[in-house]
Amino acid sequence: MGEHAEIRAVLPQRHPMLLVDRVLALEPGRLIRTVKLVSATEPCYADLPESAEPWRFAYPRSLMIESFGQSAALLWLGDSPPPADDGVLMFAGARDWHFAGSAFPGDVLRHEVRLDSVVADTAFAHGETWIGDRRVATVGTLIATRRPVARPAVPPAGVAHPHP
Repeated sequence: MGEHAEIRAVLPQRHPMLLVDRVLALEPGRLIRTVKLVSATEPCYADLPESAEPWRFAYPRSLMIESFGQSAALLWLGDSPPPADDGVLMFAGARDWHFAGSAFPGDVLRHEVRLDSVVADTAFAHGETWIGDRRVATVGTLIATRRPVARPAVPPAGVAHPHP
């Protein structure tokens, strides 16, 4: 797995929320290295005026976390997505997340994610995010889980819908 089409085949996110551009390395069940290019054309910058101060172009940390989480999902899933009826992946939590810098348009985020363990339908990972040789984030623990897809009950034929 490495090309964007292969990433799209595994992750359910789509533009503009697909935040992994390429897989550089994958050791199934152990380690993944991915990259995400921060572009000035991303929706998070759409309302900023041309004259905005440079610090306002810092990439939102919430999107950096999401990008790291998508990288962790790729590591957990390997090269095949779960069947559609097998549930939905969810970000469950994080501990010891430390930011040591910011990213700006033109920067390339490199996520290095290590899978610690998988217990039932819950995965635990840790890692770092880099821009070049500068570490910008450290993740002590990321927790992801898979939960069943809730499906609305369908009343039998001929039964009126309970709500008008």
